[in-house]
Amino acid sequence: MQTSPMEQLTDAIIARGAQTVHVAIPDVDGGLRERRLPLSSVPAALGEAATFCNVLHEWDVTDTVHGPGPFVGESIAIDPASVRGYPFEPAAVWLLADFTGPHRVSSPRELLKTQIARAAQLGFLPKAAFEFEWLVFDEQAKSLREKRWSQPLAWAPDNRCWDAQSGAINADVVAAQQAMLAQADIGVFGLGMELGAGCMEATLLATDALRAADDAAFFKLASRAFFRRRNQTACFMAQSDANAPGLSGHIHLSLQDPAGHNLFAAPANELSLEARHFVGGVLKLLPQLAALPLHTVNAYRRLSPGNWAPRTPTWSFGGYTTAIRAVSGLHPQARLEFRIPGADVNPWLGLAMFLGAGLWGIEQAIEPPSAVTGDGRTHTTPDLVALPHDLLSAAHALHASREAREIFGSAFIDPYVASRHHEFDSLRRAVSAEEKARYFEIA
Repeated sequence: MQTSPMEQLTDAIIARGAQTVHVAIPDVDGGLRERRLPLSSVPAALGEAATFCNVLHEWDVTDTVHGPGPFVGESIAIDPASVRGYPFEPAAVWLLADFTGPHRVSSPRELLKTQIARAAQLGFLPKAAFEFEWLVFDEQAKSLREKRWSQPLAWAPDNRCWDAQSGAINADVVAAQQAMLAQADIGVFGLGMELGAGCMEATLLATDALRAADDAAFFKLASRAFFRRRNQTACFMAQSDANAPGLSGHIHLSLQDPAGHNLFAAPANELSLEARHFVGGVLKLLPQLAALPLHTVNAYRRLSPGNWAPRTPTWSFGGYTTAIRAVSGLHPQARLEFRIPGADVNPWLGLAMFLGAGLWGIEQAIEPPSAVTGDGRTHTTPDLVALPHDLLSAAHALHASREAREIFGSAFIDPYVASRHHEFDSLRRAVSAEEKARYFEIA
């Protein structure tokens, strides 16, 4: 006899000895909004009549409403497979729920699920992992606001990239963070110090695509909470300051066949047929779809001279300056690495775009351009289509894209584009300190 989702959920919670449930729902910008429930309230709160206010998809990151409403309780459903540990409270778990009513079509997580189902119809099982860089500052919420986020004090100011001494000095912090992530069932492949003052890097373990995106969202949330509880601040902005390093949110992906064979495996410096067409599809559509992996105003500041970030729709074998880095070889680790997203990437949207465009490339047998052997950041050819330079132009390109509507559906594209117009407009009148210094006295 098949058990119901509620029975599956209850069994999973009881198996962990939990008495408290934190129910999280993804928002449009990749954040998680939650309610805390005692175990006794779960059947009533998360059963067949469960609802959540649908303003969630009409909010921006500052909780400013940008949609027309009406804002009502809309049906939600829990994902029993999403239960994971909650590292900040004993005998507690996290789990994910999402809208099942009209706002289901605007859900980033549901968008990714649709692309995973599409992959399954083609006979593919996508495996993925995220890799993040972020900065840590010796600042609290209060101190940041008092100085208006200007010149925050960096933690570990003596840090150098991959330096063994930096790793030894800060080993206790790194180990404590890794232990916290383990409590949240977030698999870590590697974690340590990275490029410059206060910079850290984590590569998460590869897993099924939906779990990989869920892990990435919880990783950022849990890491921010971990450092704030230490009276510090973890920053995942793509470019937090003109003098700061651009921070990445790379996505690693491979496709398996039903027998578990890696379809991207090929001899060194070669692409399999599936990988070749996957690359071709992503690069052809990237100028149209950039608003999905680059969904903030700040994301485009990272795509600038002086950063390692790629700035062109290019690919290479093993190169770190192209949009796609192909890791080739006849081994299970063969994969494609999407290096365009910044650390602020919405994991569900970034992976949905990468997977969706790649599958389209396989379906259409799109041939990629030649591999780049030099610096992909400045590589140009007569037929290369430039990437959008800001969120507004990216939103316009997404709105006009026939392929975007074919792959993701107009029911998602239209409200999402409207939310990106709102995001861009929210900063249109913002004036930076650098602009004032340049123009205040002489304009």
